[in-house]
Amino acid sequence: MSPGALPLLRIPVGVVVERRKADSPWIDFVWRGVGVLPDESEMMPWTVLRAQEGLTLFYAGNAMVDLYRSETERYRDNLATGAPRIWIVLTPSEGAWPYAVSAVTADPAEGEAFTEAGANLVEAVPMPEILHKAIENFIAEHHVEREFVKRERRRADPEALARRHHDGEHE
Repeated sequence: MSPGALPLLRIPVGVVVERRKADSPWIDFVWRGVGVLPDESEMMPWTVLRAQEGLTLFYAGNAMVDLYRSETERYRDNLATGAPRIWIVLTPSEGAWPYAVSAVTADPAEGEAFTEAGANLVEAVPMPEILHKAIENFIAEHHVEREFVKRERRRADPEALARRHHDGEHE
């Protein structure tokens, strides 16, 4: 997507995060995104959905899956895998909770790019069927097949590669 591009479609989702007791002397818990729920919820962020021994599921909050016309090929490739994914990105937070939901995307390249910031927690989770259908419809409406054009290389100029003497003569 180009900088400043506006999404053509925004799909609201709710993010589910798991906190699991760690088997480690250095950390107490392991956190990870485990799923998205279709549509926004009226629940407050960090509402406990389920708690059992050593594991708690939280509704971490709402987010938007933004779809761009320029990325339809990536969305199509994601759907074509047979097991499409949604990427949940959690960033460290200074607030009451150790992480905040910072992004949710259906673009595999964007999801992977979020892993470059070492502190982010990025999880690829199964795409709910309702999102699959919405993205499929978006692709059908906005995808434009682009022909791959291989650039031809210019031939090397041997004169440009020749060594020069200090007096301007070629060797």
